[in-house]
This record gives sequence, C-alpha cells and structure tokens, in this order.
Amino acid sequence: MNIFVGSLPFSLEEADLRASFEAYGTVDSVKIINDKFTGRSKGFGFVEMPNDEEAEQAIQELNGSMISNRAIVVNKSEPKPEGQRKSFNNRGDRGGYGNNRGGGGYDRGGRGGY
Repeated sequence: MNIFVGSLPFSLEEADLRASFEAYGTVDSVKIINDKFTGRSKGFGFVEMPNDEEAEQAIQELNGSMISNRAIVVNKSEPKPEGQRKSFNNRGDRGGYGNNRGGGGYDRGGRGGY
C-alpha cells in the first residue's frame, strides 16, 4: 500500500521516517519529496508497505502523531487520474496573465511582428 505522509518537519530524514513505519511492519520504500530547485524538503512524502493490514495499522496509529513538535498527517495515497496531472496555477489556467490574451512585455503596440 502506498501511504501519503504530510506536515513533516523539514529536517526529517528518510531513515527517520522509515523507522517510524517499521515499528508496524515491513517497509519497501520511503521517499521524502524535495523542491527541485532548492533541494529542500517540501514537508511531505510517501511510504510503501507491502502488507495492507500493517499499513492500515500504521495509518491509524501515526495519523496525528507528533514528530519534532509537528502533528503529521498520514493516509492512504490515492493515485491522481491521468487527466489531472497537468500543472495549473491558482486561477485555473495554464500560466500566462489571467485569461491568456497576452499583454505585458516592452512593446505593447499593435504591430504583431518582431
């Protein structure tokens, strides 16, 4: 079972997260997600446990538990549907300026050429 773990302390190492889950059973993999530009932890990760019963027990007991004075969030990870993997900004569009009609830039004259 793939398990989502959120609200992690930024200083937490994968080995520490693994140890927390190994108390409940076998852990296949642990991955803390890092920012691709800074390399800093994004504060969430994933744990893969092969035994669903052990994974469910870990979820029940670790959800809301404290790690370095932070209450972590632990739940079953559900894969995103394929159609929803595109990156959108908080306005619901794919970038640009609001309604994607252009704008901005140094030359806003109507010439249209470069």
